[in-house]
Amino acid sequence: MSDALATLKAGAAELGLDLSPVQLDQLMAYLGLIQKWNKVYNLTAVRDPQEMLTHHLLDSLTAIAPLVRHTQGQAAKVLDVGSGGGLPGIVLAICRPELDVSCVDTVGKKAAFIQQVAATLKLPNLRGIHARVETLTGPFDVICCRAFASLPDFVNWSRSALAGQGVWMAMKGKHPQAEIDGLPADVDVFHVEPLTVPGLEVERCMVWMKPLTTA
Repeated sequence: MSDALATLKAGAAELGLDLSPVQLDQLMAYLGLIQKWNKVYNLTAVRDPQEMLTHHLLDSLTAIAPLVRHTQGQAAKVLDVGSGGGLPGIVLAICRPELDVSCVDTVGKKAAFIQQVAATLKLPNLRGIHARVETLTGPFDVICCRAFASLPDFVNWSRSALAGQGVWMAMKGKHPQAEIDGLPADVDVFHVEPLTVPGLEVERCMVWMKPLTTA
């Protein structure tokens, strides 16, 4: 486990994140919980612990700095849609205590896992919700997703939960131009930024969107 912790520390440092020993321990404990529950609940297709570390934890950590730039470190309500095993929602809740993070999934066992993580790791700012995102009203300041649906489906399904000045933050692989082209006319893509995952040679980007306000 010490090798994994060293990899996590190095990755966090590469991403410019100043994580406390407690936060690093919580991330490692979360990794352990995924591995334990995965045997029964099939939270993720990734089984190898080293792959989980890079493809899940470090990949999700790339969202922290862009999100903090947006919120300027202020308190914000975040909704992670189609959260599955809690990625990136649980990682956001661990690393940024000022965020109030809700993770919604249509699979009850996955929402229950997130509740279990919140209790085990003592994260009062984290909750799992078993629901369809279309039924939520929010309001949430930031609605995020990682490897979820297409951008048009993501914004259409979650629109009712978005706060008046809220934004969407979608973690994607390659630049999804076709999906961007398919967005509703009243959704503005105001920023697409490349993300670099420590230890992974893959294309990643973050797509920021907001509803166009009518004058």
